[in-house]
Amino acid sequence: MKKLFAIMTVASMLFGCCQKDTCTTDEKQDQPNISNSMIKKITESLISKHGKNVEDRITRGVKHVASLWRTSDGNEIEFEIFCAEKFIANQKELNIFFEKVSRNIEILNGHFNKISLDLQRPLHEPMGNIFTIDEMFGGYSAGSHLIEDMYRNKLAFYIALNFPYYNLKDKEKLGKSWTRQEWAFARLGDMFTARIPSELLQKASEIGSASEMYIARYNIHMGHLTNSSGDQFFPEEMVLLSHWNLRDEIKANYSKAEKGLDKQAMIYEVMKRIIAQTIPQRVINSDAYEWDPYTNLVYQNGQTIESSPEPDERYQQILNNFHAMKAMDAYSPLNTAIRRAFEGGMEITQPDAEKLFKKFLSSKELEKVGELISQRLGRDLKPWDIWYDGFKARSSINEESLNAITQSRYPDAAALKKDLPRMLMTLGFTPEKANYLAEKIDVDAARGSGHAWGASMRGEKAHLRTRIPESGMNYKGYNIAVHEFGHNVEQTTSLYDVDYYMLNGVPNTAFTEALAFIFQKRDLELLGISDKNPQKEALQILDNFWSTYEIMGVSLLDQRMWKWMYANPNATAAELKVAVDTIAKEIWNEYYAPVFGIKDEPILAIYSHMVNSPIYLSNYAFGHLIQFQVEQYLQSTDFAKEVERIYRLGTLTPNTWMKEAVGEEISIDSIIKKTGKAVKIVKKG
Repeated sequence: MKKLFAIMTVASMLFGCCQKDTCTTDEKQDQPNISNSMIKKITESLISKHGKNVEDRITRGVKHVASLWRTSDGNEIEFEIFCAEKFIANQKELNIFFEKVSRNIEILNGHFNKISLDLQRPLHEPMGNIFTIDEMFGGYSAGSHLIEDMYRNKLAFYIALNFPYYNLKDKEKLGKSWTRQEWAFARLGDMFTARIPSELLQKASEIGSASEMYIARYNIHMGHLTNSSGDQFFPEEMVLLSHWNLRDEIKANYSKAEKGLDKQAMIYEVMKRIIAQTIPQRVINSDAYEWDPYTNLVYQNGQTIESSPEPDERYQQILNNFHAMKAMDAYSPLNTAIRRAFEGGMEITQPDAEKLFKKFLSSKELEKVGELISQRLGRDLKPWDIWYDGFKARSSINEESLNAITQSRYPDAAALKKDLPRMLMTLGFTPEKANYLAEKIDVDAARGSGHAWGASMRGEKAHLRTRIPESGMNYKGYNIAVHEFGHNVEQTTSLYDVDYYMLNGVPNTAFTEALAFIFQKRDLELLGISDKNPQKEALQILDNFWSTYEIMGVSLLDQRMWKWMYANPNATAAELKVAVDTIAKEIWNEYYAPVFGIKDEPILAIYSHMVNSPIYLSNYAFGHLIQFQVEQYLQSTDFAKEVERIYRLGTLTPNTWMKEAVGEEISIDSIIKKTGKAVKIVKKG
């Protein structure tokens, strides 16, 4: 988690608490009430009293607090008195104030995080059937009123006055010369950036929780899929969560020749049914029926039965999140959820991200890699080959063999927990550091595909969650677990080992995804399976390049979908469904059809993140780029030692972090250049 209040963004004098047509009567009466003339008067008075050395802090602080002050907080005279009494000019006193605020924010942040973790356990862990009361408590946000309370008791103003907000442009410009303490001061200044009503935060939490549950329950019983010939390709007990497990099953079948191709084709039919919402409602999370995804017929006891399609619920969930987040627009100068996600959360602008993604997706190297994959497969590319897994060492290993290893080694969560120190030592961490990290991470069985939940207070533990069936952890679950373990190592290092609590975390979630990807690529190494292929490095480069290709298209779809919703705020779920299908095919035709030789494929729209993780997918795309640059750097260094160093950097801006971590800003140039060389190496081999 990047900051305590990541959902909140910058406010300014130009933006009131609400816009003209969206205010309630109470909101209209509770408007910003500090005039520019009063701001100027207070600023000049404080500078005259305390001196030019604190002029910038005074100027920024007074202006920012004025943008947050409302009629309910007091009149202009009361505001003037507050600023005169609460501004701290003395650096020693300011340092003490900062330390006390940091300590208390950690206490609040940590305990609210723990409350959410514990309330949502019945939703995230296999603790029996989920009841309505579980969902209601799971959607409850104990901290949703905290910011509102801190404005009411004026703590928010006290902090904002002395630790003013710096926008992204300011941080990029000024941060180059900041000390670590000054960076920490700036991150404290990010806490109070907009006054979003607690009821909107609570509503967003409830809707987000509902979307999580919708996806967590979206299981397909693969053993009940059939075709017109009556073939059933999957084991009776196989249950796959959409989209993660479906995608991973496609990946797992690249080593199974024609039989694997049949399985992949059937999974793709399932995916298209989900995207189009023509999937029969009866077959979702149910083993009571047989289903032919090609004809869309449903059978019970050998007889065809009627079954209505899912009623566009997938797209309704997206709209629910959109409306919850759009309701906050009126309270932020970053006046769309898109801007808040990119400029506020990722600290990269959406236009810059889109420009970078389009440049990558237009790379000539893509066609070269596509041709290489087609040659290796011995056939033309299929749409699902965006998930081609043949560059990995495991692609030549029978998955049943891998399942046997992981199920034997990890029969339950306790076994994985016990093995964490050894896994870290295998990666080069000292026994002391391995035990230090492992003791701060708990392992839980997951109801869904799995995730990592970091601690937010020293003394608490991070949580690694992955699916563990009664037969033990299969390879897919293990592979996900290693990915989540990478998150946990980052979460723990950037919390416990950072020099200032306000710098805990990473610039954005792409940076934690980078370390998770780096860990995940070493999953076989952690099982004691070595890869002695002389083309290993070239294959790893190609694997990263192709994965980046896949996720950038999905990310571009996510961005354009949100732009479409803003352009059509009153759209229905059915209209959104059509729009997503259209956008997905447009992106496919522009950036994928030239490589695949197939047009009008909707596959980019299958990602569950679009439903339950709004505007998140671009973090994965950046994560792949950052992973590549970080991994290239780590090849010539002490892996464990440098992982510790770079993840202690904390929440600098992305490009500043990259410069300090690996010596260069985020770029696609190196991955494209090295991919061209990798293609030649693999073709020669």
